Amino acid sequence: MTADRRRYSAVAIALHWAIALCILSMIPMGLWMSAAIERPESQALAYRVFQIHKSIGFLILGLTVVRIAWRLTHRPPALPRDMKGWEVFAAHATHIAFYALMLALPLTGWLYVSAGWAVAQDRALEVATSWFGLFPIPHLPGVADLPAGVKRALAFQAMGAHSLMAWGATALIVLHVAAALKHQFVDRDGVLSQMVPGLKGGHAAGADRPRAPWAERAVGVGLVAVIAAAGAIAGRPYAQPGLPMTHQAETATPKPATPPAVPEAAVTPGTAAAWTIDSAASRIEFSGTHAGAPFKGRFDRWRGQVWFDPADLAGSKAVVTVETASTRTGDPTQEGSLQGAEWFDPAAYPTARFEADRFRALGGDRYEATGTLRIKTTSVPVVLPFTFVEKDGVATVDGRLELDRTALDLGMASDATADWVSRMIEVRIKVAARRAG
Repeated sequence: MTADRRRYSAVAIALHWAIALCILSMIPMGLWMSAAIERPESQALAYRVFQIHKSIGFLILGLTVVRIAWRLTHRPPALPRDMKGWEVFAAHATHIAFYALMLALPLTGWLYVSAGWAVAQDRALEVATSWFGLFPIPHLPGVADLPAGVKRALAFQAMGAHSLMAWGATALIVLHVAAALKHQFVDRDGVLSQMVPGLKGGHAAGADRPRAPWAERAVGVGLVAVIAAAGAIAGRPYAQPGLPMTHQAETATPKPATPPAVPEAAVTPGTAAAWTIDSAASRIEFSGTHAGAPFKGRFDRWRGQVWFDPADLAGSKAVVTVETASTRTGDPTQEGSLQGAEWFDPAAYPTARFEADRFRALGGDRYEATGTLRIKTTSVPVVLPFTFVEKDGVATVDGRLELDRTALDLGMASDATADWVSRMIEVRIKVAARRAG
C-alpha cells in the first residue's frame, strides 16, 4: 500500500474534523437553549445561542455537501484486509448513517424555522435567519404561504424528527469513537491514524497482532443496532398537543390575500414658515426590549416636509414619510424579522406616514403636535410632545412618544401578548432644519 493510500487526503481530514467540531458543539448547545429560552433570566442569551445554532447548522449542511462530493470523487483508504464481512458492513453503514444525519438534521431545522411556529409555546413565531450576521438565509420556498394548521403540523413533525435524530447522532458518535479507539488500542490496525495526522498507525493491515474477538463482535453488533435504532426513531411521528395533524390540515383557513398598498396622499402645504430638514443632522430612533434585553433601532431613510411657526400654530403642518425597509437595529436577525409580513412588510407597504395638522403651545419652548400615524393599513391618532429651539434661522426639534405596537398590528401573529418584544415602543425624533427661502 502506498503512503497516500494509508491516509485520507488533507481535504477529507479537514472536512471530517470541521464537521465533527461543529456537531459536538451543537449537541450541548441545543440541550441548553431549549430549556433556557423558557426562563426570563436567560431568555436573551438563549435567543443569541439559537441564532448561532442555526448558523452552525447551515455550515454543517454546506460542509457535508462538499464532503460527499469529495468522497464520491476520491477513493478512501482501504479497510484492514482481515476485517470480517459484518464488520465491513457495519463500518460502511455507519458512514452512510452519518452522512444521512448530517444532511437531515440541518434540513429539518431549516423546515422548522421556515414553518414559523414555536413548538414549545405552540403558537406562531416568525424569526428570520442570518448566517452569522453576514447575510440572510431565506425560508424554504412555499412554506410561509401554507395555511396556519399545516405550518403548525410541519413544525411539530420537523422538530420531533430533529430532536430524535440528534439523539441518534449522539449515540452514533459515542459508538464511532469507541470503535476508533478499539481499532487503535485493541486491534492496532492503524485505522485511526488514517484520519488523525501524526498518529502512529500500529501494525499494518493484515499483520500479526493480538486479537480480542469478543471486543470486535461487541462493537460491531452495537454499531449495527444503533444504526437500526436511529433510523427507526427518526422516522417515528412526533406527538403534538391539540388537534390531530389531519384534522388541522382540513380545518386550516386559507391565508388571506395581501391588501393593496396604501397610495401616498398629496401634501397640502401649511401657511406657516417652511423648513428644510438637514438629513445628516436628523434622525428617527426607536427602542424597546426583546427577549428581556433592551434594543435600539433607527430608520436610515425618511423624508419630511415641515411648516411651523410658534406665532402661526393654526397654519403649521408636518408630514414625515419613512421607508420601512431601512430599519436598522444592529442585529441582522431582528432586522430580517422586521421585514416580515407581520411586522413592517416593506414589500407590500414600503412606507409609513405621520401627518400632524394640529399644534398646541405648552409653555416655553415646549409644544405638542397631534396627527395620524399610518403603518401598513392601520392608522392611529398620535400626540407628539416636542421642543422647538430656533437660533439664527436654524431650528432644533426634539420629540419623543410611546407607541403601542399591538394597536399598529405589528408582530401580532407571533407575539400578541408581548412575551418577546415589548408592547410599548419608544420613538425619538431629533430634527435639525433651516428656514426655507
